[in-house]
Amino acid sequence: MNTLANTRSMVGALLPVEELSSAALLSGLEAHKDKSLIFNYDGRDIRPSYHVTEVKTGSFRALDCGANPESWSETFIQLWDIEEENRGHMPAGKFLAIIRKVEVAVGFDAQARLTFEVSDGVRPMQIYRAERLITEETAVRVYLSARPSSCKPRDRWLAEQQSCCAPKTKQPCCGS
Repeated sequence: MNTLANTRSMVGALLPVEELSSAALLSGLEAHKDKSLIFNYDGRDIRPSYHVTEVKTGSFRALDCGANPESWSETFIQLWDIEEENRGHMPAGKFLAIIRKVEVAVGFDAQARLTFEVSDGVRPMQIYRAERLITEETAVRVYLSARPSSCKPRDRWLAEQQSCCAPKTKQPCCGS
Protein backbone atom coordinates (compact mmCIF):
# COMPACT_ATOMS: atom_id res chain seq x y z
CA MET A 1 0.00 0.00 0.00
CA ASN A 2 1.41 3.43 -0.89
CA THR A 3 1.86 6.31 1.55
CA LEU A 4 -1.24 8.21 0.39
CA ALA A 5 -3.40 5.10 0.80
CA ASN A 6 -1.92 4.55 4.27
CA THR A 7 -2.71 8.16 5.16
CA ARG A 8 -6.30 7.84 3.90
CA SER A 9 -6.89 4.68 5.93
CA MET A 10 -5.42 6.40 9.04
CA VAL A 11 -7.65 9.44 8.54
CA GLY A 12 -10.89 7.50 8.98
CA ALA A 13 -9.62 5.92 12.18
CA LEU A 14 -8.15 9.06 13.75
CA LEU A 15 -10.55 11.90 12.96
CA PRO A 16 -12.84 12.81 15.84
CA VAL A 17 -16.27 11.22 16.10
CA GLU A 18 -19.17 13.57 15.46
CA GLU A 19 -20.64 14.92 18.65
CA LEU A 20 -23.85 16.67 19.58
CA SER A 21 -23.73 20.37 20.28
CA SER A 22 -25.70 21.85 23.14
CA ALA A 23 -28.24 23.16 20.59
CA ALA A 24 -28.69 19.74 18.98
CA LEU A 25 -29.22 18.06 22.35
CA LEU A 26 -31.74 20.65 23.54
CA SER A 27 -33.72 20.70 20.30
CA GLY A 28 -33.76 16.89 20.29
CA LEU A 29 -35.28 16.88 23.78
CA GLU A 30 -37.80 19.69 23.24
CA ALA A 31 -40.45 17.53 21.53
CA HIS A 32 -40.12 14.75 24.13
CA LYS A 33 -40.45 16.57 27.46
CA ASP A 34 -42.54 13.83 29.09
CA LYS A 35 -40.21 10.99 28.15
CA SER A 36 -37.53 9.67 30.49
CA LEU A 37 -34.06 11.02 29.78
CA ILE A 38 -31.53 8.20 29.97
CA PHE A 39 -27.81 8.70 29.51
CA ASN A 40 -25.82 5.68 28.39
CA TYR A 41 -22.07 5.54 29.07
CA ASP A 42 -19.47 2.79 29.26
CA GLY A 43 -22.02 0.45 27.66
CA ARG A 44 -24.68 0.84 30.36
CA ASP A 45 -27.56 3.11 31.28
CA ILE A 46 -27.22 5.62 34.05
CA ARG A 47 -29.19 4.66 37.16
CA PRO A 48 -32.78 5.97 37.35
CA SER A 49 -32.06 8.16 40.36
CA TYR A 50 -29.19 10.13 38.79
CA HIS A 51 -28.85 13.85 39.50
CA VAL A 52 -27.63 16.77 37.40
CA THR A 53 -25.38 18.19 40.10
CA GLU A 54 -23.79 21.08 38.24
CA VAL A 55 -23.86 22.87 34.89
CA LYS A 56 -20.84 25.01 34.11
CA THR A 57 -20.38 27.27 31.11
CA GLY A 58 -17.23 29.02 30.09
CA SER A 59 -15.09 30.50 27.38
CA PHE A 60 -11.55 29.26 27.03
CA ARG A 61 -8.37 30.53 25.42
CA ALA A 62 -5.42 28.22 25.01
CA LEU A 63 -2.25 27.52 23.09
CA ASP A 64 -2.11 24.10 21.44
CA CYS A 65 0.99 21.92 21.13
CA GLY A 66 1.84 23.52 17.78
CA ALA A 67 1.85 27.00 19.41
CA ASN A 68 -1.47 27.91 17.74
CA PRO A 69 -3.91 30.05 19.74
CA GLU A 70 -7.30 28.39 20.27
CA SER A 71 -10.57 29.67 21.72
CA TRP A 72 -13.95 28.04 22.32
CA SER A 73 -17.02 27.98 24.53
CA GLU A 74 -17.86 24.85 26.46
CA THR A 75 -20.69 23.63 28.67
CA PHE A 76 -20.03 20.97 31.30
CA ILE A 77 -22.96 18.96 32.61
CA GLN A 78 -22.12 16.95 35.71
CA LEU A 79 -24.11 13.74 36.29
CA TRP A 80 -24.10 11.93 39.62
CA ASP A 81 -24.91 8.28 38.92
CA ILE A 82 -26.38 7.14 42.23
CA GLU A 83 -29.05 4.74 43.42
CA GLU A 84 -31.94 6.10 45.48
CA GLU A 85 -35.22 4.33 46.15
CA ASN A 86 -38.50 5.31 44.53
CA ARG A 87 -37.03 7.46 41.77
CA GLY A 88 -37.26 7.04 38.04
CA HIS A 89 -35.21 8.59 35.26
CA MET A 90 -35.63 12.34 35.05
CA PRO A 91 -38.08 13.51 32.37
CA ALA A 92 -36.47 15.40 29.48
CA GLY A 93 -38.62 18.41 30.47
CA LYS A 94 -36.99 18.58 33.91
CA PHE A 95 -33.53 18.53 32.29
CA LEU A 96 -34.62 21.37 29.97
CA ALA A 97 -35.89 23.33 32.99
CA ILE A 98 -32.47 22.95 34.65
CA ILE A 99 -30.80 24.31 31.50
CA ARG A 100 -33.26 27.25 31.41
CA LYS A 101 -32.31 28.11 35.01
CA VAL A 102 -28.63 28.03 34.00
CA GLU A 103 -29.39 30.29 31.04
CA VAL A 104 -31.10 32.86 33.27
CA ALA A 105 -28.53 32.73 36.09
CA VAL A 106 -25.18 32.53 34.27
CA GLY A 107 -25.88 32.46 30.52
CA PHE A 108 -25.88 29.50 28.19
CA ASP A 109 -24.28 29.29 24.74
CA ALA A 110 -26.32 26.79 22.72
CA GLN A 111 -23.46 26.52 20.19
CA ALA A 112 -20.90 25.60 22.84
CA ARG A 113 -18.99 22.36 22.89
CA LEU A 114 -20.77 19.96 25.25
CA THR A 115 -18.94 17.86 27.83
CA PHE A 116 -20.42 15.50 30.41
CA GLU A 117 -18.68 14.73 33.70
CA VAL A 118 -20.00 11.49 35.22
CA SER A 119 -19.26 9.87 38.58
CA ASP A 120 -20.98 7.59 41.05
CA GLY A 121 -19.58 9.63 43.96
CA VAL A 122 -16.89 7.03 44.62
CA ARG A 123 -14.91 6.65 41.40
CA PRO A 124 -13.25 9.75 39.91
CA MET A 125 -15.22 11.78 37.40
CA GLN A 126 -14.92 10.63 33.81
CA ILE A 127 -15.22 12.96 30.82
CA TYR A 128 -17.62 12.17 27.95
CA ARG A 129 -19.09 13.70 24.83
CA ALA A 130 -22.65 13.21 23.58
CA GLU A 131 -22.42 11.14 20.42
CA ARG A 132 -26.05 10.62 19.49
CA LEU A 133 -29.62 10.93 20.71
CA ILE A 134 -32.16 8.17 20.07
CA THR A 135 -35.88 8.66 20.66
CA GLU A 136 -37.74 5.58 21.89
CA GLU A 137 -41.40 5.03 22.77
CA THR A 138 -41.08 6.07 26.44
CA ALA A 139 -37.55 7.47 26.64
CA VAL A 140 -34.91 9.58 25.01
CA ARG A 141 -31.51 7.95 25.23
CA VAL A 142 -28.32 10.02 24.93
CA TYR A 143 -25.24 7.94 24.17
CA LEU A 144 -22.05 9.27 25.72
CA SER A 145 -18.56 8.21 24.69
CA ALA A 146 -15.21 8.96 26.28
CA ARG A 147 -13.68 12.26 25.22
CA PRO A 148 -10.11 11.44 24.20
CA SER A 149 -7.31 13.95 24.13
CA SER A 150 -5.91 14.90 20.75
CA CYS A 151 -3.23 16.92 19.01
CA LYS A 152 -5.05 19.75 17.21
CA PRO A 153 -2.25 20.44 14.66
CA ARG A 154 -2.25 16.74 13.73
CA ASP A 155 -6.07 16.71 13.54
CA ARG A 156 -6.03 19.71 11.19
CA TRP A 157 -3.34 18.04 9.06
CA LEU A 158 -5.38 14.82 8.81
CA ALA A 159 -8.49 16.78 7.79
CA GLU A 160 -6.44 18.60 5.16
CA GLN A 161 -5.24 15.28 3.75
CA GLN A 162 -8.88 14.22 3.25
CA SER A 163 -9.66 17.28 1.16
CA CYS A 164 -9.33 16.75 -2.58
CA CYS A 165 -8.13 20.26 -3.31
CA ALA A 166 -5.93 21.12 -0.34
CA PRO A 167 -2.17 21.21 -0.84
CA LYS A 168 -0.54 18.17 0.73
CA THR A 169 1.82 19.35 3.43
CA LYS A 170 4.22 17.63 5.74
CA GLN A 171 2.65 16.35 8.99
CA PRO A 172 3.07 18.93 11.74
CA CYS A 173 5.28 18.34 14.68
CA CYS A 174 3.96 19.08 18.13
CA GLY A 175 5.82 21.78 20.01
CA SER A 176 7.27 23.38 16.86
